[in-house]
Amino acid sequence: MPTLIGCDFTSRPTRRKPIVLATGQARAGRVQLQALLTFETPEAFAQWLSQEGDWIGGFDLPFGLPRELIQTLAWPSDWAACMDHYAALSRAEIREHFVAFCAARPVGAKFAHRATDGPAGSSPSMKWVNPPVAYMLHAGVPLLRQAGVHLPGLAEGDRRRVALEAYPGLLAREVLGARSYKSDDKAKQTPDRLLARRELIGALERGQTRLGLRLVASNALMERLADDPSGDALDATLCLIQAAWAQAQHEAGHPQYGLPNSDPLEGWIVTA
Repeated sequence: MPTLIGCDFTSRPTRRKPIVLATGQARAGRVQLQALLTFETPEAFAQWLSQEGDWIGGFDLPFGLPRELIQTLAWPSDWAACMDHYAALSRAEIREHFVAFCAARPVGAKFAHRATDGPAGSSPSMKWVNPPVAYMLHAGVPLLRQAGVHLPGLAEGDRRRVALEAYPGLLAREVLGARSYKSDDKAKQTPDRLLARRELIGALERGQTRLGLRLVASNALMERLADDPSGDALDATLCLIQAAWAQAQHEAGHPQYGLPNSDPLEGWIVTA
């Protein structure tokens, strides 16, 4: 049985704000969270990705850009070629291109969106601030490609290591609505957010999302999820649950781990 992975990714990992991996397994509708791993540098994370393994992972970073944006900028319309072009740009160049794109568009429609953003409720993958998902794509997708993992619907790779785009906010909103449960700002790490995390964890334990999967873990790990005010460990665990759903779809014979037929340039968020 493959290991399941949920990844809360950051484009500039540090000791204070590392990349977080939740690992575990699923059986009979239960998702067992077994460990939380952290990586303080991109190199350490890349080394982990490149190891031989047998896993299915949900990664909280966009795997593609909006087709409308790519066509407007006249970038390559093949996903691999587009990602090569994008990876070769600096962050300053990315921001310059995207600022110019937004400046030419009307108020209320500044950003281009992928088809998956609507059902997922996700930020456009070209956003460079709040959250800077454009930089997460720029930092993360090259690591996945260099590791040779399989990206269903986007790129062939080692089918024993399967990476899917995940989005923890999709599941969190089912339970909490618009209530916030996390913040990197210490001034905003309030008791209300702690209560929201505990409420979300309780709902996951009871399987109270549309995925119908129940989270199981040791008391120590459950406390780590609740006591992390940044929400990074909890977000990684939400991605783990999405990976478990994808595994179940694959085992049931559904193509591409439950992903629909989607734009091969944009990609799709699993479970959306």
